[in-house]
Amino acid sequence: MFKSYETELAGRKLTIETGKIAQLANGSVVVRYGDTVVMVNVTAAKEPKEDIDFFPLSVDYEEKLYAVGKIPGSFQKREGKPSDKAILTSRAIDRPLRPLFPKDFRNDTVVVATVLSVDQDNSPEVCAMIGASCALSISDIPFGGPTAAVNVGYVDGNIILNPTEEQRKNSKLTLTVAGTKEKIAMIEAGADEIPNDIMLEAIKKAHVEIKKICDFIVAIKAEIGKPKMEYKSFAVDKEVYKEIEENFKERMYQDVQAPDKETRDVNIEKITEDIQNFFVEKHGEEALEENKRNIADSIHDLEKKCVREMIFKEHKRPDGRKLDEIRPLSCEVGVLPRTHGSAIFTRGQTQVMSVVTLGMKSEEQVLDGIDAEESKRYMHQYNFPSYSVGEARPSRGPGRREIGHGALAEKALVPVLPSEDEFPYAIRVVSEVLSSNGSTSQASICGSTLALMDAGVPIKKPVAGISTGLITNPDNPEEYVMLTDIQGIEDFFGDMDFKVGGTKDGITAIQVDIKVDGLTYDIIKEAFERTKVARDYILDEIMLKQIDKPRAELSKYAPRIETMQIKVDKIREVIGTGGKVINKIIEETGVKIDIEEDGRVCVYSNDQESSKKAIKMIEDIVREIEPGGIYEGKVVKIMPFGAFVDVGNGKEGLLHISKISSKRIDKVEDVLAVGDEITVKVTDIDDQGRINLSMKALEAEAKEEEKEKAEQ
Repeated sequence: MFKSYETELAGRKLTIETGKIAQLANGSVVVRYGDTVVMVNVTAAKEPKEDIDFFPLSVDYEEKLYAVGKIPGSFQKREGKPSDKAILTSRAIDRPLRPLFPKDFRNDTVVVATVLSVDQDNSPEVCAMIGASCALSISDIPFGGPTAAVNVGYVDGNIILNPTEEQRKNSKLTLTVAGTKEKIAMIEAGADEIPNDIMLEAIKKAHVEIKKICDFIVAIKAEIGKPKMEYKSFAVDKEVYKEIEENFKERMYQDVQAPDKETRDVNIEKITEDIQNFFVEKHGEEALEENKRNIADSIHDLEKKCVREMIFKEHKRPDGRKLDEIRPLSCEVGVLPRTHGSAIFTRGQTQVMSVVTLGMKSEEQVLDGIDAEESKRYMHQYNFPSYSVGEARPSRGPGRREIGHGALAEKALVPVLPSEDEFPYAIRVVSEVLSSNGSTSQASICGSTLALMDAGVPIKKPVAGISTGLITNPDNPEEYVMLTDIQGIEDFFGDMDFKVGGTKDGITAIQVDIKVDGLTYDIIKEAFERTKVARDYILDEIMLKQIDKPRAELSKYAPRIETMQIKVDKIREVIGTGGKVINKIIEETGVKIDIEEDGRVCVYSNDQESSKKAIKMIEDIVREIEPGGIYEGKVVKIMPFGAFVDVGNGKEGLLHISKISSKRIDKVEDVLAVGDEITVKVTDIDDQGRINLSMKALEAEAKEEEKEKAEQ
């Protein structure tokens, strides 16, 4: 039965419809917000997936270009693989939902959000996040929601919920917040040095709206929600766990206390082997095979319990650090000889190398998506090879995690980049993870700041990144211990990964992943305070001692840029029919040239003389010939009565023999030859556009100037 429900979100009507389409999905809704329309369908397999130790949730945010009236630009003329923006949105939808499913649920579950129509004032991403929560809530899939989400901007000192396209252009903050009625479940932000207190206030204001939408979804669920399905539980066998805990907890408690990851991994491998042998001796081979999954899950749960108890009760970390202590830090710059900029940043056993490449404006990334943004000048890419965690598997290109971490580092650095007018380059940074034991995304922020300064990119301020973790009391979630600079094991067994990048003056990027049902305002406030202290320490004590400001000169291998401005109506003349003119300039000089729609011309070359030659050729083309003007020209033809001189822009003027010199000249050839470069003055241009030139007039002017100087 078709149902339609209405409410308000940030002062605009939000409609959720269900019961009309996609009847075979477990749950289906269509969310309308202004002219933005997003369809969300959720399905779950009837049977569980065997032999896995995680909940198999898949989220796909599908951008359909018909939603903005565009035909895809690919050869096939259809949507291909998801854009980076679509992948990032899929991750944003996933993060607040995943912790709210039962821990023992193993049925494949798929959330598909399809963007059908886009009004740039009303975010399809927010619609998809709300729609996913609502579709799951009314379905028979076990889900502990609802959740809701809003975008937040900061314009002219005011916090704006779900800002319009025009407001977003002037906003110093791009923040997405998701949560339940009680707590904050997800934070994703890019910001222009927003202080901690303003960021917290923005999150609180977002939560007020989130609570209203959660109540709205609860009411819909109460009316049309399906009973939740029965499912096979994959909870660990309590007897198996109890037996392992009683016999091996003390040893496990010691084994997880190793200062380095390799030793700890060896310890866990050995205790796993001993537990299996113990089980065989006590119960036989057959019992081991029957309980293989329960034993593996019990070992995992025991390790998790020991790590969490050690941190929560003793305030003791696996590697012996204090709760607010950062791992040993080091960095170096200029590590690669022929790249435009490079750096390595190391924090404990996490190590990232960042490399900068500067290019032409035309080399910026072209975006073929549903947003108004069509290109991206700054590109930050992150690679996570298997060797960084000591594994042997082939590389298959960047996955969703790599794209997400690259985007986070990109957000962190964009606010401090020079404007295009100040630095007219396309900038690509690649962060290669060399070794990983937690917080590689934050190490890539630090390494990339160093690499940009090494490349001579005039960034406004250096940026650092750090992550905090959380261990909560299972008996009382309000009690918690916060950790600064979490390593892999603390992330894996902890409840939160709260990543913050920023300068000493404010936050530039946030990404928060949690495994509990949400965060309180107190936790968020403390995380902001902890990360601020840590960022300042990393900047002052490590990074700025290595390089304290951008290099004054670019690498000799980076292209130099000369810029000039021409009139818009002259662009066609510089390009020429089919690009013949500009291609000739490029061929003769070896430079690269970008011409903007506003007439700005950028000439790129490693050779200054080549740049000058190209600029002069362009100046000659766009030069406007006017009476009284003085021009550099080239003799192209000699006749008995004078010489024809090319004065630029494809225009020739006549330099009559009587106008060559104040002295008598019998033959033009006695003074000039074809190819000579001379300075001439335009004496007049007749009604037919014929140009008359004079060198004699310049002689007379020079003599007059000398006379005036002598009299003075």
